[in-house]
Amino acid sequence: MYTTPFLFSVLLLWITAANFFTIRRPSAVTEIPTSVSVLIPVRNEAENIAELIDCLTKQTHLVSLEIIFIDDSSEDGTGKALREAKADGAAIKIINAPVLPSNWLGKPWALQQGYLAAQGEIIVTLDADVRLAPSAIAQTVAMLGSREFISAYPRQVALSFSERLVQPLLQWSWMTTVPLRVAESSSRSSLAVANGQFFMVKKDALDQIGGFQKIALEVLDDMKLARTLITFGAHGGVADGSKLAHTRMYKNFKEIKAGYGKSLWSAFSTPLGAGLAIAFIFITGIAPIILWFSGNPIGLFTYEIIVITRILSAKRSGGRTLDSLLHPISSAVLIYLIIYSWRMRGKVQWKGRTL
Repeated sequence: MYTTPFLFSVLLLWITAANFFTIRRPSAVTEIPTSVSVLIPVRNEAENIAELIDCLTKQTHLVSLEIIFIDDSSEDGTGKALREAKADGAAIKIINAPVLPSNWLGKPWALQQGYLAAQGEIIVTLDADVRLAPSAIAQTVAMLGSREFISAYPRQVALSFSERLVQPLLQWSWMTTVPLRVAESSSRSSLAVANGQFFMVKKDALDQIGGFQKIALEVLDDMKLARTLITFGAHGGVADGSKLAHTRMYKNFKEIKAGYGKSLWSAFSTPLGAGLAIAFIFITGIAPIILWFSGNPIGLFTYEIIVITRILSAKRSGGRTLDSLLHPISSAVLIYLIIYSWRMRGKVQWKGRTL
């Protein structure tokens, strides 16, 4: 019984090492002839507009780039900032999303409006707090290749202690559990990995599912979109985007609670799923410490292996390797956030709306 966490950790190390060496990574790129449309849904993002437009309009190696901002009923001057940037010569298009209907959530609704207006052969969805390197879109198109979609996972900037505890678990979760090269050619939607912060999909594949209609009420829209695409015959997966894009999702624990509170219950959409996730986190993060402190050396060996998986994940995603040592504490915080998310389902406010 005591060897179970150890053997499980060895399996996770094997998957992590395989992904470390085989994950798609950007390389030098020449001019991309394919037309690209970037959709950026914005709601109360005035502070992000100037930097975002700057990095988008500096994209290189693209023959045709269409930049579409969809203003989702912002109340903080976002619309004004967009109009001023356009008046100053920024090559952007602005769409004001219609009033949100009851059978849609805000982000999918805004993306649908952008999709209906987009002219590009490739669609990119981008969050307002993401910043791109000048060749980011072109290099991601090159990584996309013959597949229908790809998610170039941005480097997650984590400055405060609470961010450093929680944010690295995002990429670690899929680096240790999903064989990425198998997943991107598989027809099993359960193997989907995606991040809507920087997501690229061929418009033909998006047309097959009616744009964003099938994820109209999905809080975890990126994963649901990837799974829907796979269900309809598309293939794709995640790539290393740490040198192409970066973002700081949250700045303190209050924001982390609100952000994860709105989404974790959707990630583990049944009590059984949430229970299995908690069990996984406990076995890999907390049980080894309990065994170690009780005098069983298997606990120490297991902890060391898990730390190695965290280090590999951090090195591949541009994170801090030293934070890997805090994995047991990170695990306890994540378990708390999963429980909190389920307790607050339907009560959490995000961008002024209840989810």
